[in-house]
Amino acid sequence: MAQETDVLVIGAGIVGLSTAYAITRAAPGTRVTVLEKESGPSRHQTGRNSGVIHSGIYYRPGSLKARFAAEGAAEMVKFCAEHRIPHEVTGKLIVATERSELPRLHALVQRGRENGIPVHELGPSQIAEYEPHVRGLAAIHVGTTGICDFGAVSERLALLARDAGARIRYGAEVRVIGRRTGGRAERRAPEVAVRTADGEVVRARALVNCAGLHCDRVARLAGDDPGMRIVPFRGEYYELVRDRQDLVRGLVYPVPDPAFPFLGVHLTRGVDGSVHLGPNAVPALAREGYDWRTVRPAELAGTLAYPGSWRIARRHWRYGTGELHRSLSKRAFTDAVRRLLPEVSAEDLIPAPAGVRAQAVLPDGTLVDDFLFAESPGMVHVLNAPSPAATASLPIGREVARRAVAALGAVRV
Repeated sequence: MAQETDVLVIGAGIVGLSTAYAITRAAPGTRVTVLEKESGPSRHQTGRNSGVIHSGIYYRPGSLKARFAAEGAAEMVKFCAEHRIPHEVTGKLIVATERSELPRLHALVQRGRENGIPVHELGPSQIAEYEPHVRGLAAIHVGTTGICDFGAVSERLALLARDAGARIRYGAEVRVIGRRTGGRAERRAPEVAVRTADGEVVRARALVNCAGLHCDRVARLAGDDPGMRIVPFRGEYYELVRDRQDLVRGLVYPVPDPAFPFLGVHLTRGVDGSVHLGPNAVPALAREGYDWRTVRPAELAGTLAYPGSWRIARRHWRYGTGELHRSLSKRAFTDAVRRLLPEVSAEDLIPAPAGVRAQAVLPDGTLVDDFLFAESPGMVHVLNAPSPAATASLPIGREVARRAVAALGAVRV
C-alpha cells in the first residue's frame, strides 16, 4: 500500500533537511516525508565542504547569495550555540599577493560595505598580526566569517524535523516520478507519486527537489525542463601534517577571480584543529566522482554531450589548464599554497578527502552564479545551491518551505 504525505522532499543534504524543518514550523500539522538515497544525511556536498560559515562578501549586492549568506551566517552561529554544535567565529583574511590583485581587493571592500559586512583594510605588518606566517601586499579582514561542523548541523536539523513529525527515509533512491496532468482534484487528493528503488510508492500533494548533484535529473523525472544542467566540479584538498598546523591560525583566502565561481586555493583551520588547503577545481568524471578513478560513462557522456560544457571549456580553458596542472602535480599545488604561505613545502601536505560541487550551467555556457529555484504546479526545484548554501541553509530552507506551502495551497483550489 502506498504511503501518503503532504510534502515530499527529495534529498537529505543540509538544504533538504532545513526545508523539511522549516515546513513543520511554517505549517504545523503538515505531513512531511524526506527521501534520501544514501544511508545517512549530508553524504555529498554538505559533508565534504570546508566547514566555513561565509560572510557573503563576494556576492552581487541584492542577489539571493548575498542576502541569504549574510542572514544565514548570523543564524548559523546562533543555531550552533543553541544546539552545542562545534563552531567558532574566527574572521578571515583575503590577501593580495600581487599588485594586479589590488584593484580587485579594493572592489571587494566596496562590495562588502554594500552588503552590510564589516571589513577592515590591512597592510603587510597588520597581516602578520593576524597570521604571522602569511605574506601579502595588502589584505582585508572580514570579522563575521567562521567555521562549524555542517554535518552535525544536518543531523540536528533531521532530529528537529523528526521531533516535529517529519518522516525521513534513508536508502530510498527515487527512480520514478508521476504527476497528475489535468482534471479537478479532490481537496486533499495526492498530486505526485514517487517510486523508490525498493518498490515503495509515496504519494504527495507537493514535491520539493533538493537533490543537489542530481537535481536536474530529478526535475526531468518529474516532467519539468530545468533549463540547465549540473556540471560536476571536483574540489581537491590537502591538509597540513600535524606538526605544521601552527602555520595557520584561522582562515586565509586569495583574491578571487570574478570570472569564475571558485575562490581559489585557500587555508582553512577547522573546528577539529586540522588545516585544509584547497580546493583545486577540476571537472569530475561522475556526479559523485571524488577521484580520477571514479568514472560513470553515462553521466560523463551526458556532460560531454551538453553544449554548455564545451562553451565553458572554450571560455575558461586557460583557468582550467592551471587547475588540471595542480591536480596532477603536488608541486604545482604546493606552489599555489606558497603564494600565501611561503614556509610550506610539499612534504608538509597530505591528501584529504575531495568534494564535488553541483554547478548549474546554462546551455550557452554561463555558470549560474546565484541560488536558483524553479516552480511548476505542485513542484519546487532547487537547481543551484553550491557554496555558500550550507552557510545560508536556514534562510534557504524557509524560502523553499514558503514556496512548498504555497504549492499546497494551489493544490487545494
